[in-house]
Amino acid sequence: MARSNLNDLLAFVTVAREGSFTRAAAQLGVTQSGVSQAVSGLEARMQIRLLTRTTRSVAPTPAGERLMRAIGHRFDEIEAELDAITELREKPAGTVRITCGDHVLRTTLLPKLAPLMLQYPDIHIEFDVSYGLRNIVADRFDAGVRMGEEIDKDMIAMPIGPRLRMAAVASPAYWEKHPPPKTPRDLVAHRCINIRFPTHGGLYAWEFERAGRQHNVRVEGQVTFNASHHIVAAALEGLGIAYLPEDEFAPHLESGELVRVLARWCPPFPGYHLYYPSRRQPSPAFRLVVDALRA
Repeated sequence: MARSNLNDLLAFVTVAREGSFTRAAAQLGVTQSGVSQAVSGLEARMQIRLLTRTTRSVAPTPAGERLMRAIGHRFDEIEAELDAITELREKPAGTVRITCGDHVLRTTLLPKLAPLMLQYPDIHIEFDVSYGLRNIVADRFDAGVRMGEEIDKDMIAMPIGPRLRMAAVASPAYWEKHPPPKTPRDLVAHRCINIRFPTHGGLYAWEFERAGRQHNVRVEGQVTFNASHHIVAAALEGLGIAYLPEDEFAPHLESGELVRVLARWCPPFPGYHLYYPSRRQPSPAFRLVVDALRA
């Protein structure tokens, strides 16, 4: 096969995955017009349209989807084998891409991986902070981090931290004006600080448990965030009751700036897990990342 055909196929695969000629061009390190010409040339030679183009999006046609299924993973295999060759180097090298939330990044990933990166300066780690449930295969991440019960069965999953426990808290100033709730159901009469997760399709329903029974409550309040550190700040300002993993509030609970309620309704649960495809050939850099997080 001519080299130009391989380049055009790579351009097509990248555009199909990114859903954008602009993002594909940035990833490939070429101009947008160059990517467009490569895909158009491939379509002309095959005499079939592979991508549907609109002013806002790009998506594979049925023929394009079939071609993606046939060759997309081949480029991944080539990339994995090239990464594996770094085993012949004296020092491992390469980039590892991980999608995760802000909380686990601050409390677990950075503390565990910083020593690794200092020891191996040729290993690069890209963190994608996202509260959505990303498809790590389609989005070409090496791994993701989720709570243990949220991981698909076809993934390898490994705990990377202790069990977690949620906490409902508010400032003393808030409790001076409002009676503390005795059960999760009482929260509907309170001002609460909401969090919005993209994959939940709306506001997060606060999850409680007691005696093996689940109690989910949809709360209301004046403010909503999509990042945990803003929720802590809002609670400290007296804007309502906040609900996050208890270590987010730990220093403020110790100082008395925040006061906890409903503790009996917040049992420990499986914490953060690293997950990645079972069929993927890991690179030496990725294996070192996994070992560092397992420690």
